[in-house]
Amino acid sequence: MPWNPEIYNQFKNIRYQPFFDLMNLISSENLKKAIDIGCGTGEQTHILSEKFSHAEFLGIDSSAEMLAEANQFQNGKLNFKQTTVEDLINSKKKWDLIFSNAALQWSDDHQTLFPKLISLLSENGQFAIQMPIQAENVLNKILFQLASEEPFRTQLDGWNRLSPVLSIDDYAQIMFAHSLKDLSISVKVYPIIADNAEKLYQFISGSALIPYVERLDEVSRENFISEYKKRIKNHFKSFPAMYAFKRLLLYGKK
Repeated sequence: MPWNPEIYNQFKNIRYQPFFDLMNLISSENLKKAIDIGCGTGEQTHILSEKFSHAEFLGIDSSAEMLAEANQFQNGKLNFKQTTVEDLINSKKKWDLIFSNAALQWSDDHQTLFPKLISLLSENGQFAIQMPIQAENVLNKILFQLASEEPFRTQLDGWNRLSPVLSIDDYAQIMFAHSLKDLSISVKVYPIIADNAEKLYQFISGSALIPYVERLDEVSRENFISEYKKRIKNHFKSFPAMYAFKRLLLYGKK
């Protein structure tokens, strides 16, 4: 089941506020060459390139479906490429800004990954990362629990997704250990006001649910989704309801 830009963008306003908060931490000083890891549809990369118009931007993503939407923004100073964060690390290219909004939670082993990314910063380069704290978000907890129970545990071949996102203290130590300064590290709650359980399901169906349903056959997928929706509804006793979606924002400079 590939990423679907239409489903993902149903909640554009909700997903974009952490992006703007992260963008506001960035300085235009010495910013000439920037990369957006996990650029998706490219719209946020476009916003960045408009704000920092003197810089060249490259947006990378592993999803061809998402990047197909990004082509409309491509110009002389903004380009896109289908590649992975692992390929980026292996390239050894240096960047004045390494930016990633709600993407690196899909990559494993942050204790190894983050130092490698920081090593790609040029002198005075900036590191700006935002990720959802999935292990603490109730929709992810319900999803993890459901996948750990039968019959879905067997249908998923025992697979379940543990979030690789570390503690706020762990990221601080990584950033200190690799000589980043002017640190800004914060956890913010971005509340989602839902009128019904279906809205909450639609929100997560465009992201965290994808790797689960793509591993199931058609019948198992329908049963999994049906049970998941029922558990969401049972957790939120009445509507409207607030879903407190937690995000981690990291910023530092070489």
